[in-house]
Amino acid sequence: MRKLRAIVVDDEPLARDTVRLLLERDPEIEVAAECSGVDAVAAIQRLSPDLLFLDVQMPEVDGFDVLEAVGAGRVPAIVFVTAYDEYALRAFDVHAIDYLLKPFDDARFGLALSRAKERARSGRQDGKIAALLHERAPYQRRLLVPARDRILVVDADDVDWIEASDYYSTLHVGGRTHLLRQTLADLERRLDPARFARVHRSAIVNLERVREIHPLLRGDCALLLADGTRVRLSRTHREPFERLFTTGRR
Repeated sequence: MRKLRAIVVDDEPLARDTVRLLLERDPEIEVAAECSGVDAVAAIQRLSPDLLFLDVQMPEVDGFDVLEAVGAGRVPAIVFVTAYDEYALRAFDVHAIDYLLKPFDDARFGLALSRAKERARSGRQDGKIAALLHERAPYQRRLLVPARDRILVVDADDVDWIEASDYYSTLHVGGRTHLLRQTLADLERRLDPARFARVHRSAIVNLERVREIHPLLRGDCALLLADGTRVRLSRTHREPFERLFTTGRR
């Protein structure tokens, strides 16, 4: 039987060491990596682990941000690790999701590991994770953008507009651009529709950045954004776009 590959994610090196040492006692487990939240998405995508021990409370990129970036349908068997957090613990209990409450003892760790190994061996996707993420925040608040040697954390509110680039999307943020491995359709579903609107088959805009609307031919318009960028508003998207400014949704 092949070993199960595990990744340990925690911003505290001592906490990572504790989990790693406990995992190394189990002959069925191979610790493939240990890292902070900022590096977790790249590690998960690169190593495709079977098990993930994931701290919830991390300062730059927390555990939920990691899962949102990876995608609930593509995550391995997870054991959340957390200090006392009333909301998180209540949510885990409601969705029957296993977690370790710091500080934990060897027996509690062994029980969580046993359950995680069973889930990993079964190969079943756990719909509870998707439900947990949706309950926590139905819309994505931060975007994780892979760079050459790091992951950039971009607040969704800082995005001026988003441009389709085949199967990718280009984020335009304060004069800089970032290539994100998500389609425009995927981002449209995951961003708050009270803040972001699809204005063209190849563009989404942050409504807070719109300053002027200029009519063009055949019912199209040009949107002037706060930084001077002009983005086309197509005729097919014009009515729902204008409705956002009249229905009180914003």
